[in-house]
Amino acid sequence: METGVARSMKICLLGYRSNPYSGGQGIYLRHLSRALANAGHKVDVISGPPYPKLDPNIDLIKLPSLDLYADDPGARAFRFRYLTNWTDFIEYWSTITGGFPEPYTFGRRLVRYFREHQPNYDIIHDNQSLCYGVLELQKQGFPVITTIHHPITRDLALALADETRWGLRLLIRRWHSFLTMQKRVVKQLTHLATVSYAARADIAEAFDIEQARIEVVHNGIDLDVFHPMPEISREPQLLMTTASADTPLKGVSVLLHALALVVEQFPNIKLCLLGRLKPSGTTERLIAELNLRPHIELHTNVTDQKMVALYARATMAVVPSLYEGFGFPAGEAMACGVPVISTRGGALPEVVGDCGLLVDPGCSRSLADAIITLLQDPAERKRLAEAGRARIEQQFQWQTAANRFSQIYSTVNRASHVS
Repeated sequence: METGVARSMKICLLGYRSNPYSGGQGIYLRHLSRALANAGHKVDVISGPPYPKLDPNIDLIKLPSLDLYADDPGARAFRFRYLTNWTDFIEYWSTITGGFPEPYTFGRRLVRYFREHQPNYDIIHDNQSLCYGVLELQKQGFPVITTIHHPITRDLALALADETRWGLRLLIRRWHSFLTMQKRVVKQLTHLATVSYAARADIAEAFDIEQARIEVVHNGIDLDVFHPMPEISREPQLLMTTASADTPLKGVSVLLHALALVVEQFPNIKLCLLGRLKPSGTTERLIAELNLRPHIELHTNVTDQKMVALYARATMAVVPSLYEGFGFPAGEAMACGVPVISTRGGALPEVVGDCGLLVDPGCSRSLADAIITLLQDPAERKRLAEAGRARIEQQFQWQTAANRFSQIYSTVNRASHVS
């Protein structure tokens, strides 16, 4: 096997929550763990719920949390046993008072797991928990590296900019209070990585650290999963977007305003929206206000296979994000041979390059104009689709990412033993 690494390592990947269908973190763990195993390494994943979907040769070690964000009406009901466990009590009390304690409580459970089981790993690779627990493992002498996908400070700033009601602004600040921990931890972690040069610059600014401290390893796109399906006919006026629909960062409201403009010229246009809408949430209300209900096709909990089939139907994919640390939606659409319109938010230009139409983030008029331009130009759609697929094949491979991380792991491991 061509591995590109000097020796096999025992690797531990960490994820405080690893949803396999949304949010990016579970997707990152699934593909990186597979590529590392294919490179000849032994890989364990330690995760809180929701748990990732992993290959059979990857061991999943579950660290159950209270999972208070589960799709269960009784998820936040009080249990007397929460009073007997300090970590559980912290998680419950913080959540019901508007906080997001999962990174912190995951770290507490992680340290306890290592204390009780004393596992032996060549490297521990944290996936953006940035918690005191990971810092404690580093202090105990474990070789540790952390991937930061993008600074959550950006999410906070955009959420506050999108909300004018003082009570909700207080709740937004309360939910993001875990950033205090992350800012302290980042400054003390010895080894950091991120997924794009844009993210590196923003992380360095947000956490007041030097860019040189952060390695850049681009994500890959799974070309075995994301590929063209020529046997499925494209629909002539179907847009597709994948987003956390009620998160301002993802720019869905900008896209909906753009869609309202496009409808004036293309009354049969439809938007295939992959995401979950909160009942009576911001996006639901906006769809109603703009009279777009007949133009929206909503899909939730979509598997990769169904997503690829939906891409095959789409005339084009639209990525309206105000910011992306990397931009899986753009890369996956390009891998499926779909022409892409994207904003210039964050790292999206690094992924799209000159193989898609780029517009300024937050501008509905520019987004609408780009959509109309491509709807009227089938030859350009075909050119962009072919160029996009070729770009992903050439530049964004998970095996390349795994081989680069293998080199970094060896460096981190040696540095840990020297210190």
